[in-house]
Amino acid sequence: METKAPGSGCGQSVHRSTPPSHEQVLSGPAHDGLGFLHEPTHYLFFTGKGGVGKTSLSTAAALSLADAGKKVLLVSTDAASNLDEMLGVALHNSPTPVPGAPGLSVLNIDPDNAAESYRQRVMSQMGGSASAAELATVREQLSGACTTEIASFDEFSSLLSGNDSGYDHILFDTAPTGHTLRLLSLPKAWTGFLSGNDRGASCLGPHSGLKMQEQRFQAALDALTDSTQTTVVLVARADSGAIAEAARTSEELRALGLNHQRLAINGVFHASDRRDAVACAIEDLGQAALAAMPASLRALPQDQVPLRAFDTVGLTALRALLSTRALGSPPPTALVSEPAAGLPGLDALADALSQAGHGLIMVMGKGGVGKTTVAAALALGLVQRGQTVHLSTTDPAAHLVQTLGGEVPGLQLSRIDPKVETQRYVDKIMAAKSASLDAQELALLREDLQSPCTEEVAVFHAFSRIVSEARSAFVVLDTAPTGHSLLLMDATGAYHRQMTREFEGHGNARIVTPLMRLQDAGYTKVILVTLPEVTPVSQAAALQDDLRRAHIEPYAWVLNKSVLAAGTRDPLLNARLDGERRQIRRMTAGLATRLFIVPWLAVPPVGLAELSRLTNETRSFRARQPEPGQPG
Repeated sequence: METKAPGSGCGQSVHRSTPPSHEQVLSGPAHDGLGFLHEPTHYLFFTGKGGVGKTSLSTAAALSLADAGKKVLLVSTDAASNLDEMLGVALHNSPTPVPGAPGLSVLNIDPDNAAESYRQRVMSQMGGSASAAELATVREQLSGACTTEIASFDEFSSLLSGNDSGYDHILFDTAPTGHTLRLLSLPKAWTGFLSGNDRGASCLGPHSGLKMQEQRFQAALDALTDSTQTTVVLVARADSGAIAEAARTSEELRALGLNHQRLAINGVFHASDRRDAVACAIEDLGQAALAAMPASLRALPQDQVPLRAFDTVGLTALRALLSTRALGSPPPTALVSEPAAGLPGLDALADALSQAGHGLIMVMGKGGVGKTTVAAALALGLVQRGQTVHLSTTDPAAHLVQTLGGEVPGLQLSRIDPKVETQRYVDKIMAAKSASLDAQELALLREDLQSPCTEEVAVFHAFSRIVSEARSAFVVLDTAPTGHSLLLMDATGAYHRQMTREFEGHGNARIVTPLMRLQDAGYTKVILVTLPEVTPVSQAAALQDDLRRAHIEPYAWVLNKSVLAAGTRDPLLNARLDGERRQIRRMTAGLATRLFIVPWLAVPPVGLAELSRLTNETRSFRARQPEPGQPG
């Protein structure tokens, strides 16, 4: 495939993707929408890389079905859901009707509420004969992240096992890919673990609390793998990373038996102004990514949704998202630069971080905002400033290797691989118990360690090891998307409470837990990454609130992929820039103590050379006031 440099001319030398078939076109005079909405299955799952628009598409699809007279339930399995902001309705762990959308209800599987309900059910089975000490022991067993995960999964399973209160369709807006694959693998994992296992306890407390749900878990597995009941919509952008992840996800879901899949490409952009280098570069990169799509994805039924000039917040915008009668192209506008405050780039952030000489740098945020890019760039920047750095990730989707694209002297690269860490943890426990247990007891212990929740414990132990390394060098940690990271924070807090209790009354004995290191501003610096849009900024603010409740104060925010900083005349892009200005003002008005900016780049920041440019070149962006009469 012949290509020209990005920005060289709006697809002049880039082969465009094949036009969508009749099945792919958004059409229909009374029922505009994605192709799968013409004959939708009972269950529809929307999954994909963070930031591709799963929530927007799933919500717009649910609204479209409800407007067509169906009774619809929209379920969020993301602990960092923003459905409430999109729909203007408070989310609960029970169905809540959406005002202005008859027939549509929403439900958020809240991990904390689910965990407490699960604990109450398990403890109620212990009967009145249980002592206070026994009840306290079981409650402590049920206080960790394992219980939170299985409780959320338990509620998820109930919706797939026929207990759906007569809904015509149930749509699931899922967490980013890695966490979703974990969720969708649990029915098979727990069904296998519980089969024939009648013993009394596990890391989740009494097994009876799980055994009573075994039939439900099997029903959930049956529903997920039945192509007449369940459709998985793989959501991607016209971006090589998002498309590659959709391809990997497709294969992994097929391995789980989820074969009824479709592909939805969201936010497809075509430049309106052929003289605009930024707009042309955006279109060219998107078309090149679509043209290079793997054959496995190309074989799937596909829908394309165009980039819109509006944010998908509110019923009016959500109804317009899938409509062929959506708002037309905005009128041309003059080139408008960024707001009036100068914003420093990643070079300034790397300079500031390097001064400490060592420490933990945790890069956090919503899926798809560019955490991996920012983490890799900062790690390279620190190495180039003479520091020793360990760059690692807790994200199950793990894109660090692809992002770096090479080895760097002085930079250690690793990944907290759940499967590897689980096996390491199991081997360690078995070795420690081998001298004190007989063969039958060891066999029972190994069986107990096959519980899916063992993975959560193992990942926490690996996380703790890496945190401790920052005492003598820099550790840059690329975290999983917000919801999954908060579960890890929960595990960190649970461990801290357990250690504090165990060391009470030990005189001068002093412990330093991972949570204490995260709370130490001299040891840990949390970098929140966001995009210049309503939802990512709101979710970064919510994450900041969660961290502050745990007495962890974020050090800085990074605004990534700023089209405003890049400069454009394209009418569609300019129509979106007013929203970007509002978000920058929102951040600088009090959300971010320190704010750094990364512009949208015509050449994607992938590979050592491009990543190095982010922290080696001065990239501060000074404002130019809008011309009189122009939006600002």
